[in-house]
Amino acid sequence: MTKRYDKELSVEDLAAMPDSDIDYSDIPELDKTFWKNAKLTMPAKKEKVTIRIDADVIEWFKSKGKGYQSHMNAILKAYVHTQLQDR
Repeated sequence: MTKRYDKELSVEDLAAMPDSDIDYSDIPELDKTFWKNAKLTMPAKKEKVTIRIDADVIEWFKSKGKGYQSHMNAILKAYVHTQLQDR
């Protein structure tokens, strides 16, 4: 990266920053060859379950906006992958 920031930037910092001020030097440009070799990967089959979760946990996820169930799934999936790597 050629440009350095005075501090680590949060998501909020980046959202408030004009695109022209963001350092993209460590991200290569995508060209037509990227899409030539791209493959569509469908998400894994979801299974509908009933689960009891503390109200404060559900409210926190809901407060983050649309897609809170997908967000919960992604966090659980990351945890499972970590546990499988530790075997």
